[in-house]
Parts: sequence; structure tokens; C-alpha cells
Amino acid sequence: MSLTFQYVNNTGHRLPDGSLLRQGDSRDIGILLEGSYAVTDRLALSLGVPYIFTKYTGTIEFPIFRSVDTCHCWHSSLQDLNFLAQYRLGEGPFAVTPSLGFALPTHDYNYKGEAVVGRDLRELNLGIAAGYLLQGPLAGTVVQGIYTYSFVERVLDIRNDRSNATFDLGYRVSPRVYLHGFVNWQRTHGGLRFGPPGMPNDVCPCDPVNPEQTPKFDQHDRLLRDNYWHAGGGVAYSFDRADLFASFTDFVSGTQTHSGQVYTVGVAYYFGGPASR
Repeated sequence: MSLTFQYVNNTGHRLPDGSLLRQGDSRDIGILLEGSYAVTDRLALSLGVPYIFTKYTGTIEFPIFRSVDTCHCWHSSLQDLNFLAQYRLGEGPFAVTPSLGFALPTHDYNYKGEAVVGRDLRELNLGIAAGYLLQGPLAGTVVQGIYTYSFVERVLDIRNDRSNATFDLGYRVSPRVYLHGFVNWQRTHGGLRFGPPGMPNDVCPCDPVNPEQTPKFDQHDRLLRDNYWHAGGGVAYSFDRADLFASFTDFVSGTQTHSGQVYTVGVAYYFGGPASR
């Protein structure tokens, strides 16, 4: 079982051309409870659900902003139920692990605005991970990579699938201390572009500061073509039956995405045996 706390500091928006607009700040706090069970020494099943708190903190209010933002108040709700099945292939220091997962909204929550808990869309996720524990002079070094393709529920018949990839390089400083750095990448296959005059705008043929209430505008918050690069690092400390972990993520670049930072801390407890692996 793991319990994770995450604080997201959204400090602006990346426009369709990648430029940074330092407006529309918001804060998100997530609490994720997740359970994983090893059916065999190769097959693992996981189930988790986050509870999200969110608040718009920007000082500028455009006509397109929703009531959830203009009140400058906290909103909170359960988000999506997440299931993941993983199966390990390979022996020894090298492993390849295909995975199958899905995300299912726990209820019909609000998705329109900045201060919302999620996109309220169903997803089917197919992934593959590969990892190698180096030997010899670099013993204790772990190289990992993960790629996931997500088939996302279509709205207005607009394709909004995405690819996510993570590259992670870690080193076990001691039997209990593990350090790692990582890069996260996302590419949306489809989606909508929504920018100011002079930039691509798939939402409506109008000024985005004062748009007409078109069907695409009504759905644009959850259909944006969200592409990004994130980078960060973290540390984990292992006890006999538990791990404590923390990480920091910085939003490096992207288009139609947020700018900011993510701070994460959590604990994982192991019921079946020692945490040391």
C-alpha cells in the first residue's frame, strides 16, 4: 500500500507556439492511495484513486474564465480510478514489463475551467517498461525507460490520444538510500490548439479573450493538445517494511500546457516481506 501527497504549483501557460504566458496561476494538491498485489513473482495488479484539491490563484480574470476560477476558492473531489496490470519478462538484472491499464472517472465531475480536478475522460493505457541493473564498476546504477500509449475517450469526435515516456537514471548510494533523476515527455495525438490572435486556434474563429460559446470552446479545457517536457529528481529511503520517497519536478517546455513545479512525498508499506529488493 502506498500513500502519496503531491503539490502542483502552476505558474503560467505555454501557448501554441511554446511561449510562456505568466498568467492564470493555480494550485493543486493531490492525495493518492494505491494498493498493489503480486499475484505471482511476475504478475502484479495495482488499483489507486486520487483525491484532488484545486484553486485558481491568478490575479487576472478574462471573460473566458469559469465560476470555479472567479470565486478564487478551493474545490475538491475524487478523480479517476486507475487500474494497472504488469507482467515481467526476462531474468536477472534485465527486465521488460508490458502493462495494461485503464482510468475510469469515479463520477461526472466538473472539467470546465482552471480549478478542476481532472478531464472526466475514460482511458485505456498500453505500456512497456524496460530496466537494467548495471554490473561491475557501475554496480548499483539502474537505467529504466517507460512508454505508454493512451486511447482516450473521444468528445465531439475529436481524437485526443497521447504518448507518454519516462527515462530514469538511478543509483543506490547505500542499501537503504536510492537517488534518481528523470525526464518525462508527453505528446498528444490530436486535440485542440487555443491561442491568442496570430496563433493557431482550433476552438473558434474568434478572439479567444471574448469567444463565442461554441461546442469546441465548451470542451476545450479537456481537449487541448497538451505537449510537454518535464525533468526532475528524487530520493527514497528504505526501512525493513516501508519506503519513504520524495521528488521534485520542473516543467521545462511545451505547448498548450502548464508551467510550474511539482513537489511529491509519500510512503509505501509492504505486507508480504522486507521492502529491500
